[in-house]
Amino acid sequence: MRPEHTTPLGSASRPVTRYERGRITQDDDRLAEEIPVALHFNGKPFAVMMASPVDLEDFARGFALTENRVSDVREITAIEIHEGLEGISIDVVTAQAAANDAPVVPERNIPGRSGCGICGTRELEDVIRRPRPVAAGTTVTPDAIERALEALRAEQPINAFTGSVHAAAWARTDGSLMVVREDVGRHNALDKLIGAMTRRGIDPREGFAVITSRASYEMVTKAAVAGITVLVAISAPTALAVALATDCGMTLAGFARPGRFNVYSRPERIRDAGL
Repeated sequence: MRPEHTTPLGSASRPVTRYERGRITQDDDRLAEEIPVALHFNGKPFAVMMASPVDLEDFARGFALTENRVSDVREITAIEIHEGLEGISIDVVTAQAAANDAPVVPERNIPGRSGCGICGTRELEDVIRRPRPVAAGTTVTPDAIERALEALRAEQPINAFTGSVHAAAWARTDGSLMVVREDVGRHNALDKLIGAMTRRGIDPREGFAVITSRASYEMVTKAAVAGITVLVAISAPTALAVALATDCGMTLAGFARPGRFNVYSRPERIRDAGL
């Protein structure tokens, strides 16, 4: 555990004037950092995302996979990260770079906000992507889900310091956590998690993902592209997310709290729950 006074990467302290019950005090507030991250593929610009400046190599790997820039992260030959005054630039080099017939990567025409997964997408067919069916995967128990939720509280240093970022975690089937990633954007946090999983060789069929946000359709799509079979959200899913999860065979749970959660699709993967 980090000491309470330590400022974790991805956060900062800034002066603040507090007004409370007629009193004015000067203090320092704890804030999450949010900076532009420009993603290039083989030297060509694709998108600018507002993100937390931590775990950026994992972010690049996960983003490349879930945005269909590569079909397998093994196609990535290099990730080059450059810091500048305006933000951070990441160039993802793939095996296609050396091919004369490398496809043209469509560029997003506006930056992606931290809370937006589709900002800059120019065509309707680029928005609703129906993922391929996921594998059978494994089953998990309600106790494992509750154990993962409890463990996640202690594995979010930026959120503990600022109270303003999302997290995505990978849990084993017993609920113990293997990887946790944080970001100001919920999509970014999930991309970072997926990137870390691919880098470590974690099998997405042997465990489940937990996210500290709502389960939008984009979160379901990204998880399904990565092969995740069980996705547990602390907040609500959307109707489209439920439809896509059902369609691709993913188990989607929402409103996960100690002792309770709702299962919206494929409940057969939750065992010992009377489902």
